Amino acid sequence: MGNLNVAIIAANDYAKALGKKGTASDITLYDIKKGHDTVSLIEPTKYPERLASLFYACSMANAAMVVVDEVNANLGESILMLNCLGVAKGWFVLRNYITPDRIQPLVKGTSLEGYSFLEDDTVKLREMLLDEAAKQAPVDASSPGIVPIDHHFNVKGVGTVILGYVARGTVNRHDVVNVLPTKKQAQVRSIQKHDDDYDTAEPGDRVGLALKNIEADELDRGFVLTTDPKVKCEKAIEAQAELIKYWPTPLKEGMVLHIGHWMQYQPSRVESVDNGGDWRRPKLRITMDKELVYLPGSKAVLTQLEGGKLRIVGSLTLP
Repeated sequence: MGNLNVAIIAANDYAKALGKKGTASDITLYDIKKGHDTVSLIEPTKYPERLASLFYACSMANAAMVVVDEVNANLGESILMLNCLGVAKGWFVLRNYITPDRIQPLVKGTSLEGYSFLEDDTVKLREMLLDEAAKQAPVDASSPGIVPIDHHFNVKGVGTVILGYVARGTVNRHDVVNVLPTKKQAQVRSIQKHDDDYDTAEPGDRVGLALKNIEADELDRGFVLTTDPKVKCEKAIEAQAELIKYWPTPLKEGMVLHIGHWMQYQPSRVESVDNGGDWRRPKLRITMDKELVYLPGSKAVLTQLEGGKLRIVGSLTLP
């Protein structure tokens, strides 16, 4: 069974011609399924008004499809977000007579440099995505499972259900998982992937988990279900940042930035900056009102929502 999670950066509802519409909020999910192969398309429905919508869609994805109607600031911002998150697999679908030579200079030296260019034919695109899902190489599933939550609700006769994706490791039916950043635990009653029941879920799988011993109103987007003891919860971090090449000035103490990791997107304050010999690679101390849940060594995205036209600041390697 192959599964592919694809951020689809396009006009809203473009994905409707590719897959079956599912959960809809500030991000909208579309499913494609053929035999045991599945594709989840994640649309940033509230973008560009809400940068968080774009972050969530790209953070959930291991590939991206960028449908280009015009070369504008939104396209540039989407390229920056995908690059900061390191989404290196993807495709450009060019419309309105836009040619590859207009896109290639924008992605040179980024994680998008290897994206292919495809024609705007939804039937062919759908089959291509299913083929790519079928070709997905096996991943290391031996580590403990980590599932960031993107939606949660109560289902009559079932109880608490969360939707999310397996960021790492394996989740098993009957696992007792920590619900971070709370001190609570829950048991996985059942696992569904694309409406079918399974006993296990592995990295990249889009899942619905029914939980015991916790209520839906005790959960929130960004909470993480895990059996991995290495996952940390911190309100203050010291970490190495890497600013995008377009960011115009050094970061300063007191700046308010939003930090995005997994399905968390929250305000933070820069407490100290050590620029060393290169202000584009500063060491930062950042504090937050809520605990950030993360696995050491993973990447986060820094943004500044009140910073004017340029909202993406760079990335951060979490300690």
